[in-house]
Amino acid sequence: MQPKTFSLGTVARDGNLGGYSCAMLYLRALVLWSALIPLAIANGLLRDWLLVRWLGASAARAVSGVLLCGLIGAWTWQTIPWLAPRDGRACAVVGLGWLALTVGLEFGFGRLVAHRTWDELLRPYRFAGGDLWPVVLVVVTLAPWLAARARGLL
Repeated sequence: MQPKTFSLGTVARDGNLGGYSCAMLYLRALVLWSALIPLAIANGLLRDWLLVRWLGASAARAVSGVLLCGLIGAWTWQTIPWLAPRDGRACAVVGLGWLALTVGLEFGFGRLVAHRTWDELLRPYRFAGGDLWPVVLVVVTLAPWLAARARGLL
């Protein structure tokens, strides 16, 4: 019997990824991503309440962006064994899922709850005023793969 290899086609046919179902991988990834929300909120509060006073708005945004990248990296490094991705493709699926959830939350909450304009929502993507939001999005996307590599899971 030949060993089964992973491919995206295999996932579509039998729903298996990394030793357990795709649904379980996605559920675990959603749980881990959801835990990032309070970290991001706490980071924003720290920026607004302390860093802006100490460093000014532009430097506070930059420091906050770097801090958030570190928090995302540390959280992912700590929790990647529980996610247990089988390979780099599983990590890529999780990372892209986290990216979609992050951008979806940012725009969904911004438009529907905070009633922000499109210009206000797109401002952080321009690297203006010290904002590093695009870098944070890259870190969110790559964090599962980088953490799995760093932990020797890939």
